[in-house]
Amino acid sequence: MKIAHKIETYTSDGEPVLRFTVMNSSGVYMEFTNWGARWITASVPDVQGALDNVLIGYDSLAGYLEDSYYMGATIGRFANRIADASFTIDRKTFHLEANDGNNINHGCFSGFHNKVWQWEELPDGIRFSLYSPDGEGGFPGNIRVITDYRFNEDNELSVLHYVETDCATYINMTNHAYFNLCGKGKKITEHRLHIPADRILDTTPAFIPTGKRMNVKNTPFDFTSLKPIGTDLYADHEQLLWNKGYNHCYILKDKMSEEMLEAASLYEPVTGRKMTVMTDLPAVLLYTAGYYERPDTAICLETQFYPDTPSHSDFPSCLVLPEKAYEHCTLFHFQVQKEE
Repeated sequence: MKIAHKIETYTSDGEPVLRFTVMNSSGVYMEFTNWGARWITASVPDVQGALDNVLIGYDSLAGYLEDSYYMGATIGRFANRIADASFTIDRKTFHLEANDGNNINHGCFSGFHNKVWQWEELPDGIRFSLYSPDGEGGFPGNIRVITDYRFNEDNELSVLHYVETDCATYINMTNHAYFNLCGKGKKITEHRLHIPADRILDTTPAFIPTGKRMNVKNTPFDFTSLKPIGTDLYADHEQLLWNKGYNHCYILKDKMSEEMLEAASLYEPVTGRKMTVMTDLPAVLLYTAGYYERPDTAICLETQFYPDTPSHSDFPSCLVLPEKAYEHCTLFHFQVQKEE
C-alpha cells in the first residue's frame, strides 16, 4: 500500500490542511483530508479499467473550507437531526445549538466537519483524531474521537468511528460522501439501487421522525429489489415533495448487534461500477442531494443510528457511557460488473 500526504492549503487561522492519498497495488486510490476528516476521492475502475473519481466534491481543498453541503465529511457529534435542539439524560436537559430552525442538524455549528483533525498514518490508511470538550455545542462529556480509513487490495474501504467519553452523552456519527458512479456532473437517475429494508421512518415536513415506521411495499420508497433511482424520484408523494427527493432513514435492524449487514448496493450499467455498503449500524439514510446546488447528481448512503434517537425510547439507543465506548464500522466495496 502506498501512502502519501502533502499540505495543500491553510485555514484562516494558519493551520495546515493536507491531502492524503492511499493507493493499492492496482493503482486504485482513495484520498482524504484532515479538514473535517473528509473522504474526498474514490478513484475506481469502470468495466474497461478506466479510473474515475466517483465522489462529488471540490477541485481543491480550499473549496472544502467553504463547503456547506458536508461533502465527504465525518459528521458528529450527532448525524442528522435532534428535535427542539435538546435532550435529557438522568433528568438533566441539555440545550444544543439550533442550526436547522428549532432543531439541530449534523452536529450544528460546532460539528466535526468544521474542524482540523490530528492525524497519523496506518499501514493501510489514515487515522484522524479529535478532542471535543464538555459543553461544546451544548453536548455533555469530554470526548476523544477517532476516525480510521483503511483501504485494501480488494478495493474495500472501511470507515471506523470510535468515541470515548467521561460521562453519559449521545453520539451518532456517519460519513457524508456524495457518490456518482458515472463521475461528476451526470444525473444519478439511471443508477440501480438496492436497499434490503422493508421499512422507513415517517417524518414531519421538518424531517423529524414521528416515531412511526412506514412499510415501503407498493410505495416509491421500495428498493428491496434493484431499481433505477429515477423510477419514483419525482413521484407525487408528500414525503418526496417535502424532501426534494429521497432523504429518508431505512431501518436495517431494530436492535443493536455487532453483525455486519448490507445497507445498500449501487450499480451503474454504463460504467459497470458497483458499490456495496456493509455496516453494523441500525440504519442507512438515503439522500439524493435535493438540496445540493445540482440536485439529483449524487447520492448519499449515510449509515447511522436513527435520527432524533434521544427523543424516542423505542429506537436503538446511541447513549454512550464511560465504561463502554462507541465503536461502529461501515465498509464500502467497489467492483465492476457487466450488465446481464
